[in-house]
Amino acid sequence: MLKFFGGIVAGIVVTGVLAWNMAGGLMFNERVSPFGMEETVARIQHNIQDTGNKWTLSGLRNPARAVQSDGGNTLPVMMVEACSTLYSGPILKEDSVRYLSILMPCKISVYKKNDGKVYIGTMNAGLMGKMFGPLVGDIMDKVAADQQKFLVMDPNKPAPQMIVPKPAGESGGGGAGAGSGC
Repeated sequence: MLKFFGGIVAGIVVTGVLAWNMAGGLMFNERVSPFGMEETVARIQHNIQDTGNKWTLSGLRNPARAVQSDGGNTLPVMMVEACSTLYSGPILKEDSVRYLSILMPCKISVYKKNDGKVYIGTMNAGLMGKMFGPLVGDIMDKVAADQQKFLVMDPNKPAPQMIVPKPAGESGGGGAGAGSGC
């Protein structure tokens, strides 16, 4: 009997350790881009604008700049931010899930690693949504489907220009597509 319960406890511990180690790989996705930093960012930006479903660009951030201005040395990182009021509206209207506004806007990270390649990092929106019930799950499934369209990198299409936001004082909204935040 002791072996039986010991086996159950060991199984639970092993399952817990595996789940802990794999959680990051399930919640976030990473893929190599076939293009350089600026072209990858530009293609994502233009794909967002072409996807429909009320998606607009809400920002372009360079988190590496703060580290570099503080004297640090880091490889390039750019955050493309987008929002769709079609998806954010129902979440922001519902008191029980409004705290999920912390996840808005949708962010896509484009960064370089020491191997010299450019990578695209995204949150697994579909899986994340399932953790918060049917309303959020349904919405995040749609976000995940659109997000796949954002990441289409067709080498047969000419490289678009990167959309650089105007400074906050000029555009009124602080980012690309000013006034189109969530």
